[in-house]
Amino acid sequence: MDGQYGDSTRSVKSVASEAVPGSAVAPSPVSATTFHLSSDSAAPLDTYGRSSNPTWRHLETALATFEGAPMALVFGSGMAAITSVLRVLAKPGSKLVVPADGYYQVRQYAVEYLAAQGVAVVIAASAQMWDASADADVVFAESPTNPGLDVVDLHRLAMQCRGRGATLVVDNTTATPLGQQPLALGADVVVASATKALSGHSDLLAGYVVSAHTDLMAAVARERLLSGAVLGAFEAWLLVRSLGTAGLRFERQCQNAAALAVALQGHPAVRAVRYPGLPDDPSHPVACAQMRRFGGLIAVEFTDASVVHALVERSELLIASTSFGGIHTSVDRRARWGDDVSDGFARISLGIEDTDDLIADIDHALR
Repeated sequence: MDGQYGDSTRSVKSVASEAVPGSAVAPSPVSATTFHLSSDSAAPLDTYGRSSNPTWRHLETALATFEGAPMALVFGSGMAAITSVLRVLAKPGSKLVVPADGYYQVRQYAVEYLAAQGVAVVIAASAQMWDASADADVVFAESPTNPGLDVVDLHRLAMQCRGRGATLVVDNTTATPLGQQPLALGADVVVASATKALSGHSDLLAGYVVSAHTDLMAAVARERLLSGAVLGAFEAWLLVRSLGTAGLRFERQCQNAAALAVALQGHPAVRAVRYPGLPDDPSHPVACAQMRRFGGLIAVEFTDASVVHALVERSELLIASTSFGGIHTSVDRRARWGDDVSDGFARISLGIEDTDDLIADIDHALR
């Protein structure tokens, strides 16, 4: 029956507490660092806060449900999740492919740390990943890419990796599990930052890993234990609380993104708009085949940086900030962070404001 539920129903159901008479409907965080041990040698489920926590398990069960996976592991940030997986998979002597047009810190980590450990790192644009991954051991893909919003044909890439014995890791941050489920498309591992749309309130850092490969997940869990890249119990509880409204928030964010993408097309201050949901977007055919929703981000190339600055200064609703997925609509001029984009390129993360108010405000600011 779960597969027939809508996104908001799935969101609420994923975090529901067990219906035991007299128990709390809303679970409380378990913030303990240590737990009572039994008098015999048998270890209880929870012993120390770096190895396990009941609030983690509640959150991990919910995230696994969202991603259509048998299990999930939570981390202190999205990068903690990504680097833990890469340390497990990318061993000295192996070949790793990472996207040239994806999140820049993944490239930096691969080049600055993994390459120094003897991993052959190949940086390739998402459109060239098919050729670059010909003899790779690990392929790291991001779709839609951040910040350009190109969509990778994940099923095609997964089949190619499987045929060549490579492991495909997909960063599902921009799409979210409400937009696409990479495991169902053939990916081996999914990583994501839950800091963004899943938490949705710009007030916590979190990441997660999901996979159906039991041995791999055990190795990642061991890496988390030894490295200490853990999520705080209170942050885990906040994320559980946020997941209950994720479907509702994401629906409005996607609605706002689609409306703004259409409104900005052809505007004299705009050179180009990228959004997978636009019928004339280069990625639209692939996005339609693998995405349930097209996400809350749009990429806009304004004529120059001054237009981006004026947009934020004149708007009554927009905020200038990096990251994305929060309830506020935000603008991030990506050239300031070193992305290979024009000075007027902006990633706009749509919030949950009323659509008509948002479009009117941005139109007024640009005029």
